[in-house]
Amino acid sequence: MTAMTRRISLHSLPEVIPVFPLEGALLLPRARLPLNIFEPRYLAMLDDVLRSDHRLIGMAQPRQDGPNPPLYEIGCCGRITSFSETEDGRYLIALSGVIRFRIAEEIEGFTPFRRIKADWSNYTHDMDPPPSEINEDDRKVFLSLLRRYFDAAKLSADWEALSRADDETLVNAIAMLCPFSPQEKQALMEAPTLEDRKRDLKALMQFVVAAPEGSADLQ
Repeated sequence: MTAMTRRISLHSLPEVIPVFPLEGALLLPRARLPLNIFEPRYLAMLDDVLRSDHRLIGMAQPRQDGPNPPLYEIGCCGRITSFSETEDGRYLIALSGVIRFRIAEEIEGFTPFRRIKADWSNYTHDMDPPPSEINEDDRKVFLSLLRRYFDAAKLSADWEALSRADDETLVNAIAMLCPFSPQEKQALMEAPTLEDRKRDLKALMQFVVAAPEGSADLQ
């Protein structure tokens, strides 16, 4: 089912949010991230979030493996905009990215899931209207590089859909979906602006395109 939509304002952002640590999962403002929730502690987290007014979950990558690993300081908060429950008790949800945050501190408590105090102050611009389009020549250069990267990485794509996507959707979708390393995805998420993210994406793709066949590590 689709969750009731309600615009989140900067002033309505909560001070404390639950956080879902997931390596390699990237969420960006105004982008959409599907998730399959099945661990008991995160099922409990989702039940708690669905009872809240804001329905917000923070996504943050762990820095290392382990049962309670330290997290990267910067993450992104998303609002549950659709959810369904499977017959075997899993939740299938979609998060729509709202705003990035810095973890000010982790909250100790009795919940089985992790919670953090979020500092939103450096990322208030994430809630501004989408940036204007990049110029057409630059877009053609970016799409040409993207084709060469997909060929080198042996990836397929719906090129018609990509060519129709607005610039923010295009750049963020490539950042989220391509098989970059967790560290590279973290750098893309922390890029201050869309133009910075596009520049970093181009550098990552050029590295793969320039590498001798079979030598680039796409994982």
